[in-house]
Amino acid sequence: MPGQESLQEVERYRAVQPATEAQRRSWAVLVLLCAAQFMVILDVTVVNVALPSIGRSLHFAAADLQWVITAYVLLSGGLVLLGGRASDLAGRRRVFLTGLGVFTAASLASGLAPSAAALIAARAGQGLGAALLTPAALSIITAAYSGAQRAAALSTWAAIGSGGAAAGVLAGGMLTTWLGWRSIFLVNVPVGLIAGLLSVRLVPSFARAPRTARGFDLPGALLAVGGLASAVYALAGAPTHGWGSPCTLLFVGLAVGLLAAFTVAERAARRPLLPSSTWRNRSLVAGASVMLGATGLLVGTFFLNSLFLQEVQGASALRVGLEFLPLVVVIGVAAHLASRLMPRAGSRVLAAAGLLVMGVGAILLSGASAGSGYFTGLLLGLLVVGAGTGLVFPAASVTAMNDVTGDSAGLASGLMTAVHEIGAAIGVAVFSAIGTAAAVGGLTFGRPDVIALTTGHRHGFTIAAGIAFGLAVIAFLAMPAVRPAGNARMAVH
Repeated sequence: MPGQESLQEVERYRAVQPATEAQRRSWAVLVLLCAAQFMVILDVTVVNVALPSIGRSLHFAAADLQWVITAYVLLSGGLVLLGGRASDLAGRRRVFLTGLGVFTAASLASGLAPSAAALIAARAGQGLGAALLTPAALSIITAAYSGAQRAAALSTWAAIGSGGAAAGVLAGGMLTTWLGWRSIFLVNVPVGLIAGLLSVRLVPSFARAPRTARGFDLPGALLAVGGLASAVYALAGAPTHGWGSPCTLLFVGLAVGLLAAFTVAERAARRPLLPSSTWRNRSLVAGASVMLGATGLLVGTFFLNSLFLQEVQGASALRVGLEFLPLVVVIGVAAHLASRLMPRAGSRVLAAAGLLVMGVGAILLSGASAGSGYFTGLLLGLLVVGAGTGLVFPAASVTAMNDVTGDSAGLASGLMTAVHEIGAAIGVAVFSAIGTAAAVGGLTFGRPDVIALTTGHRHGFTIAAGIAFGLAVIAFLAMPAVRPAGNARMAVH
């Protein structure tokens, strides 16, 4: 009967609507979290391009200009474990919103800073906000999705994290050139406000840890913050101070001592910040280790090629950003492909394959000469490195978070974020040292700067290829093969 058929159609429509609405809502949550993370990642590299303008405008002493970056890295890298633990204890959405609010307010203060000291203080505030926002957002993703849904969400998150670093170079060049250096901070304000308003409505709330598990290990937290901050400062400052300088050696020694004391203190603590069971989680440790190495390789790729393009080929900062765009696109495409392949191939195969591809890309980049053009000497290598990165990051993230339970999602997310920060610092420090050593060697024998820098570029990527191939072997032997099950259609639980 026509009426009965119409009724059945209405019933079928109503049956489908809740699932469709949940799917729309869940995609909105993921997009919102990734947008906030993209803002934070972008802010790490966007400042590099604007540093000369900032120095002239606020009359920075040459030795103090590095603190515009160092203040941010110290707070974000040093406090990130604390931020992850706070999201488990105080609630993920609450900590996410707090971090977003602090980051947005500090961005406004950075854009309006009247002096060098005010800007450094505001940048430290941005680092604090990032240390709360990033692990809380990642823990929301880990708790909200499962199976293939989680793999798809983490693949998107990984692509945002790796692509944002390259996009920051382009955004920094455009904003600084067209609107002035203050715009690189002020642009975060409307984005942060909109993200905050939407988060209140869209981001689901999660149960906090039971009262019996809400103890806070203050001594361990202070030791972890001090140790991580010292390690990040030593690595970030090594290119400036030198690897063998008293400053670098002092902070390396301080980091080792504080982190060793942290390990001892955690064994005696009733509710440790980083329980010993964390290190028995094979998936988390293996995934974090691969992420550490892959991040260092990616950031080293950005550093060496930025130096090569600007100093050897005479490219502007804006042109450098544009020439990194293909790499960003390929990372996103490969990350999407990784999420589709992971249920069949497994994360171990994808991580090892991705690292091998990164190694091949590094070999291609090592062949660039002073006379090479962008299209003939660099583009293919960048595309291959991007393809490998897009496979590795999702595989490492999914592996690391696979066995993480809901009550420790924040802590695991904080650990992964700390690994990302330290990997980036190691990448810049190591590849800067390689490039500088080659350049100094070239100048000693009277060769032109261009040839010396090209030599540094070649040596750096030769070493990068060896590291990538070694990591591929380690990943294949040490990583468990995680194969997410289920439909990748997003649905918040």
